[in-house]
Amino acid sequence: MVIVLMGVTGAGKTTVGERLALDLGWEFHEADDHHPPENKRKMKAGIPLTDEDRRPWLLALRAVIEEALQRQADAVVTCSALRASYRHVLAGGLPDVQFVLLHGSRDVLAGRLAARADHFMNPALLDSQLATLEPPADALVVDVDQPPERQVAQIRDAFGLSAQPLR
Repeated sequence: MVIVLMGVTGAGKTTVGERLALDLGWEFHEADDHHPPENKRKMKAGIPLTDEDRRPWLLALRAVIEEALQRQADAVVTCSALRASYRHVLAGGLPDVQFVLLHGSRDVLAGRLAARADHFMNPALLDSQLATLEPPADALVVDVDQPPERQVAQIRDAFGLSAQPLR
């Protein structure tokens, strides 16, 4: 199974994703690691990415998902995946991919972004991301205004997954 944690900037995709993967003993793949340098420069400058900018990034993430599924490896992948068309690029036709929308109010998200240091994503892009977001009807929705541990437990419970004992 591959779980894609999605949502706008500041939703906690990396924090929750790392904890979920660790808790389950699964692989973790951070979408930000797959952005071309030009995309990061644009976002740092507060320039929203176009669909053309996103396409190679989404295809690289699809390759990560396909490779994990081919190896029968369980994985957690982060990706904003704001539009249905982006989610289709990521997982269209692939079995065993589940989306989890990390959702929060604009105030909660803006507060998190204000406290975040040294990230390439410009907080000014929050409003454009919120405007772009097409919430999926078939995704698990998790409220980000709760501790990450609770979010992880909610995701595990929803998919019937058990934490792995620490070794």
